[in-house]
Amino acid sequence: MSQEPKKRHSRARQGKRRASISLAVTKPIACPNCGAPQIAHRVCKTCGFYKGQQVIKVKQQGTSQA
Repeated sequence: MSQEPKKRHSRARQGKRRASISLAVTKPIACPNCGAPQIAHRVCKTCGFYKGQQVIKVKQQGTSQA
């Protein structure tokens, strides 16, 4: 015996099933160190801080090495 459906499901029923499978966009939060918007639980790209500690060194904009 095959495992095929006996009757065809309508497009509306298919759409109702797929409506709950959408991805949610994560909202940015303010960095506690510099206030720049960032994604939660990630290192801040602006200052390089995570949980109050500097994790990475970030190059400062505007300083030229000539």
